[in-house]
Amino acid sequence: MLQYMSCRDAAERWNISQRRVSALCAENRIPNVAMLGNMWIIPITAEKPTDARKSNGATATQKAHPFIKWAGGKAQLLDVLKSNLPSDIGRTIKRYAEPFVGGGAFLFSLLEEYSFEEIYISDNNKELMNAYLVIRDNCNELLNTLNALQNEYNGLSTELQEQFYYEKREEFNITELTDKTKVQKASLLIFLNKSCFNGLYRVNKKGKYNVPFGKHSSISICDSENLTKISAILQNVVIKACDYQEVMEFADSSTLVYFDPPYRPLNITSNFTSYTETDFSDKNQIELSELFKALSNKGVKVMLSNSDPKNTNENDNFFDNLYAGYNILRVNASRMINSKGSSRGKIKELLIKNY
Repeated sequence: MLQYMSCRDAAERWNISQRRVSALCAENRIPNVAMLGNMWIIPITAEKPTDARKSNGATATQKAHPFIKWAGGKAQLLDVLKSNLPSDIGRTIKRYAEPFVGGGAFLFSLLEEYSFEEIYISDNNKELMNAYLVIRDNCNELLNTLNALQNEYNGLSTELQEQFYYEKREEFNITELTDKTKVQKASLLIFLNKSCFNGLYRVNKKGKYNVPFGKHSSISICDSENLTKISAILQNVVIKACDYQEVMEFADSSTLVYFDPPYRPLNITSNFTSYTETDFSDKNQIELSELFKALSNKGVKVMLSNSDPKNTNENDNFFDNLYAGYNILRVNASRMINSKGSSRGKIKELLIKNY
């Protein structure tokens, strides 16, 4: 009869992080692992797998990627962000914090490459953060619910798919988020995000999700491989639905904080910031810059992304003035800067660092 050890025991034995052990289990890199509740257990005779993350030309296993589409996602800027990390990342920088976590593209990329002693993520969108918590703690139950939703939707006619969508949108809006409904709310959030128009998350002033039907003939929302990987790398990550200011309590001189707030609109037609019922105004941008400075004074490494107003107004020095004295970089990105598809293309975004 096999005897097992925990991920913590394996991590200590193999001198790697507990999170990395969980990821190796999720990737089927360790033979004969099993799940005990929401925890991986590993045969005590198992040996540490060779690190295939940087193999010599071998094809790497698909990496964890965002489970939801979120406006302003950072997938296209990962190389730029990584090239601007502090030089001591993973060594003297042992802790990581990401308020405004959104879809998590940068988070997942970092956690698959670096080992941190502590990780903190937050967003004031309670529905989004509930989804992160459910993926971390109730992944199998979530997968079963998503699979049922996916099969039911894909088996309907176009007319009935639209009706089904609006029924689920109403269910999402009227169902209060509680411990009993957390899996239901997470599955509905992912379903709506994959079947709505253009993958938007948008709410009205009352906080009700109001994106119309996207007319998708079929959807794929039950990505068991990706969600299982995300669940593994989120183990022991602090996940909070709260104001971004609370990161001040977590961060110290061994911490990197990355801010990716709702971007300041470039013009009147690009003022989409309604991820929650409260918009992110210039006043909020100023308050964020004050927190950036307070963290800097505390010895925290801080990096921040935002729009570059000079794309549309060369004389707009809003961020240049707010972050004067810090390292302000202008990097290329592909964004829609107004409602016309012809205006999609390379524009500049800001990457601001205190190091």
